Amino acid sequence: MVSASARAPQLSPERQKELFLFQQALQYSFKSVEILDQALTHSSFANENRDQGFQDNERLEFLGDAVLEYAISRYLYDHYDFNEGECTRIRSSVVSEEALATAASLLDISSFIRVGKGEAATGGPRKKAILADCMEAVFASVSLDSGLEAAQALILRLLVPQIQQVISNKGHKDYKTILQEYVQKRFKKVPSYTMLDHSGPDHDQVFTYKVEFHGFSYGPVQGRNKKEAEQNAARLAVEALDLDKE
Repeated sequence: MVSASARAPQLSPERQKELFLFQQALQYSFKSVEILDQALTHSSFANENRDQGFQDNERLEFLGDAVLEYAISRYLYDHYDFNEGECTRIRSSVVSEEALATAASLLDISSFIRVGKGEAATGGPRKKAILADCMEAVFASVSLDSGLEAAQALILRLLVPQIQQVISNKGHKDYKTILQEYVQKRFKKVPSYTMLDHSGPDHDQVFTYKVEFHGFSYGPVQGRNKKEAEQNAARLAVEALDLDKE
């Protein structure tokens, strides 16, 4: 269903082997392996090798974001009787950078992502944002290769466990999700969490964080780990903005 770009460079035997191994992990075999190669090509690599015809995955990421949201929305619609707000909150958690990076790690996708030399030097393939973006691009590549239903099947196989986990924990407030929904809706951006300090022995560390968005800053607050500190910063913002209606 997808034709590879005429400018796409020929894949080396080594790259073909890498992509074969990734397809095994993905449990999906591509008709056009070139589209998978593009999905796993970061802009930093494409920019460094543009004269060779490499294309980055940003357009695929754009499409994959929409495919992902549809798949999760349709699953929630078909299987649960939640109201719109509950569905939105669950979906927001499942399509988050954190959740996608977790799914990507289970596939060891970082071993197959191509990044530029500068990005590689700073741990690029293992950054959560890059992992999540590549995961979305892979979803798009499957939809282009075999259609929306194939992409939906892959997405649900990877993310239904996370949907069920979010639902089982719905009695516990996820302040990061509440804040993210608000910031995305109002400012079309996502909050940024910054670690200001961490101290203490390995068994009793304290992390200090703040959260910022659109010129607003909340914190510093502390937590026993990074996740808890981020939740506490988000809770501070949620309570200050009176977003906690439940």
